[in-house]
Amino acid sequence: MPRGWGDSERGVTLNGSSERTIALVRRRVPAVYLLGLIGAVVTWLLIVAWCTPYGRWPGTAMDAHAYWVALRDSDSYAIAAMGHPNAYLYSPVFLQLLWPLRLLSWQGFVAVWTLFPLAALAYLTGPRLFLLGLALAFIEVAGGNIELLIGVAIVVGFRWPAAWSLVLLTKITPGLGLLWFVVRREWGSLVVAMAATAAVAALSAAIQPEAWLRWGQVLTSNTGATNGTWAAVPVPFIVRCPIAVVLVVWGARTNRRWTVPISAMLALPVLWFGGLSIIIATLPLLGARTWDDLRRIAAQARSEVEAGLSAESLASLLAKALWRRRRQSAVPTSQAD
Repeated sequence: MPRGWGDSERGVTLNGSSERTIALVRRRVPAVYLLGLIGAVVTWLLIVAWCTPYGRWPGTAMDAHAYWVALRDSDSYAIAAMGHPNAYLYSPVFLQLLWPLRLLSWQGFVAVWTLFPLAALAYLTGPRLFLLGLALAFIEVAGGNIELLIGVAIVVGFRWPAAWSLVLLTKITPGLGLLWFVVRREWGSLVVAMAATAAVAALSAAIQPEAWLRWGQVLTSNTGATNGTWAAVPVPFIVRCPIAVVLVVWGARTNRRWTVPISAMLALPVLWFGGLSIIIATLPLLGARTWDDLRRIAAQARSEVEAGLSAESLASLLAKALWRRRRQSAVPTSQAD
């Protein structure tokens, strides 16, 4: 369990009497729980109803369509150019995990797949902040990509580093977040993450060796590609990557876990607007499970910024005083007289 969750939950319990509740199945349930459930159901229905990603507006599940096509095609990598509609770019492991869904119709596949990002969002936000998370990540959930699942893997990965295999066997470059373990010299966690990834990859390759050869070709052909979609954030990877490295190194040195999902987001091969939803993974790492938690965190951040500015101002004043003193001491006695 990420650090800070327990404190947050204790706070929720103490403040629970101030929440608006409703009677449901002979129990009083916080109203926000029911609203979140309604929001999730309505979102699911809209996505399933509009899941014609190409040729009709508004289309949903554009990214999920790529997974469905790859599952049903004899060559999963027949379409594998970055930025191309229906391009499948992940390792064979991902499709092997989805194999039971290959017999579903397109709409049936969307109905099942959409449950995954919704569940991931609920895990990251908790019931009280679910609607906020849904508002921030609606594009991601509607598109059917895996950024929210990556966010879950990062959060879980602090306790079970093997979860990083999901990141390394799909988007790959957000695995830069593993620098957290390197900087903090948590070699055991790093070894577990890498060993789990290698073990999963080896098992997968034993089942489909040809697919792994094809994936290697796909990675090579797409290396350095910059063409994204209309929804891509126009900041190239070569600019974002150094920022991501600096951020995760700083976070590791100062024990700020929330920097890892942000670094992973910045390190996405192509950053699109839905990819910004990885930031939601900072909530559990900050211990934010309620609106009161968010206000507390905002106040703490403001205090830290003000303290930093005060320290900077003090350092500036000391530097100026020392400079004046040196300048005065450098003046010859005769001139001083």
